[in-house]
Amino acid sequence: MKLDAAYYPNDNVVWLAKDLLGKVLYTNVNNSITAGIIVETEAYFGIEDKASHAYGGRRTNRTETMYCMGGIAYVYLCYGMHNLFNVVSSVDGDPHAILIRAIEPLVGIDIIEERRKMVSTKASISSGPGSAAKALGIDRSFNAKILTGDEIWIEDQNIKYTEQDIVATPRVGIAYAQEHALLPLRFFVKGNKYVSKPNKI
Repeated sequence: MKLDAAYYPNDNVVWLAKDLLGKVLYTNVNNSITAGIIVETEAYFGIEDKASHAYGGRRTNRTETMYCMGGIAYVYLCYGMHNLFNVVSSVDGDPHAILIRAIEPLVGIDIIEERRKMVSTKASISSGPGSAAKALGIDRSFNAKILTGDEIWIEDQNIKYTEQDIVATPRVGIAYAQEHALLPLRFFVKGNKYVSKPNKI
């Protein structure tokens, strides 16, 4: 069942980042549907988060999407080459976002393999946020698209993980965020091979 619009305007970004684990992210690109189980996320808590693009209330053409009502995609280019997909959450003016760091291929695997030029049994096909987005055909054109439409959406297919199944660690690659770099706001499914490194407890 597709998550409805009421799911996303939740100001508890940590709860959402954990709850999204096991949800299934779908895209429809040129009538090709692909999907993967979300197995790794990172939470970003807005203007107070030194790791967030919106820290200190920063508003630019790029970050403006984050200030919208939760339930849209925030896609940005990292290192000039990787598109990274985020779920915008919370309410209008409160720029929370959840980075989708890894998926487990589920639907349209042949298309995913073609996009990534590798077999789906290789963990690197969708491990890490750039790879996950590329596997599903997500690029900057998806920025600000609603997550309840027909191009990109998330479903609850009753794949559930308990607290014991979920590992919380510091986020990756944000040393610049000072003390916020140490916060355990990265969540992943214990033992899932598609989780990006470091993936040991």
